[in-house]
Amino acid sequence: MAETKYIYREGIVSIFINLGLFGLKLWAGIVSGSVALTADAWHTLSDSLSSLIVIGGARLSSQKPDEKHPYGHGRWEYISSFLIAVFLGFIAFEFSIDAVKNFLEHKTAEFGRLAIVVTVVSILGKELLAQYAFHISRKTGNSTVKADAWHHRSDALSSVIVLVGIFLKDYIWWVDSALGIVVALVILHTAYEIVKEAVSKLLGEDLSKEEEKALKDMIEHHCQLEVRAHHFHLHNYGQHQELTLHIKLEPTLTIAEGHRIATKIEKVIEEEFGYISTIHVEELKHE
Repeated sequence: MAETKYIYREGIVSIFINLGLFGLKLWAGIVSGSVALTADAWHTLSDSLSSLIVIGGARLSSQKPDEKHPYGHGRWEYISSFLIAVFLGFIAFEFSIDAVKNFLEHKTAEFGRLAIVVTVVSILGKELLAQYAFHISRKTGNSTVKADAWHHRSDALSSVIVLVGIFLKDYIWWVDSALGIVVALVILHTAYEIVKEAVSKLLGEDLSKEEEKALKDMIEHHCQLEVRAHHFHLHNYGQHQELTLHIKLEPTLTIAEGHRIATKIEKVIEEEFGYISTIHVEELKHE
């Protein structure tokens, strides 16, 4: 699938760029003696693990349906997103611990000119990676790539902390610790949003009011008889989505006629919305 190729490409590009940035940051941290920059380097290296999860998740989710998994393996996409969110949460926790520890010990970061250049390069590089991953996620609709994009941005934010600390440390000794807490909270919120989206799709969702209305209007347009559609539920399997709904028909219709109407609706839903649908027929009672 073309979508899988795009995801593979994003993961591979991410791994190579992160390894390059890791080497630069680590070198600058050692030369300048900056503990903060060295720690930031290892944070960048952690993004490579996130990208490996993206590639692994894409490979697993692209497998074809089999006897034990008739709906395919698309939900590996959401499991991979969940793993990335857990990883982001761990990073946020580490950030907050380090920030509090530095504050209690009255520690400030020590940076040189080399650290400034490397940090700026890191911020630009990581934000470009984030934008590329967001572009691929919009193109493929893949939530794991979207989670990886937020991971890239979290690293860019951590580098912003380092950069701000460079210019303000002589005036406010605790600025590095304060900004560390702020970014930790931002990353934690991002992890929460990723988990919420992944869990929601795994559990099954109601359609938006706009899409439900569009479906009802489409059914009404294509059916000659009165059909009351309700009880819409969307089940996500990555690129494959299934829709279940109920329709109410006149009790005077035969089973064959009801089946023919339901089949027609299923066909139109697939053509116009891309959903494989299953329809339960109920008796329409007039009050």
